[in-house]
Amino acid sequence: MDIFEAIHERRSIGKVKDQPIEDEKIEKILEAATWAPNHFHTEPWKFFVLKEEGRRPLGRTLADIAKDEMDDPMTEECQAKLERIEQKPFRAPVIITVAVTPSEKEKVIYLEEIGAVNSAVQNMLLAAHGLGLGAIWRTGKPTYHPKMKQQFGLREQDEVLGFIYLGYPDAKKEKGTRTPFQEKTTWMTTDYS
Repeated sequence: MDIFEAIHERRSIGKVKDQPIEDEKIEKILEAATWAPNHFHTEPWKFFVLKEEGRRPLGRTLADIAKDEMDDPMTEECQAKLERIEQKPFRAPVIITVAVTPSEKEKVIYLEEIGAVNSAVQNMLLAAHGLGLGAIWRTGKPTYHPKMKQQFGLREQDEVLGFIYLGYPDAKKEKGTRTPFQEKTTWMTTDYS
């Protein structure tokens, strides 16, 4: 697959089949992630592959975080909502939790470490597309909650940056549109000072 074709055709696909994914494909996706650019070669990424019942602790943590936001989590309505939240990780057969584990080297800039991991995520999404898988990068407020950090045994300076939900597509891929780059680009060929 041509790289430009892959970039143009890749879409976030949240509706996937409940069909196992071969470990070899997951490993290829993880390998692609590790080739992302990273300043000072710090390789600041950490991955957690959640399959089968390994997805359940994530669901419990999501529900626990949501419970903290509720006035009365014991109401029937709140209990039903918490049950739905707890089932969210079961929307895909595989979830890869992606975290940044920034280097403590003196010259390393924290924001660049996050940028490197975000680049790794893009590699993962493109690799999944190339392997015929559907993928979506899910984030949101619970992603950055201290309980999520605790769930994955991360240090204080580490952060979960998202969850890559993977599966075989069970929905038609939508055609994408983007603002033309010309509207977002300034060519600087003259000294304007």
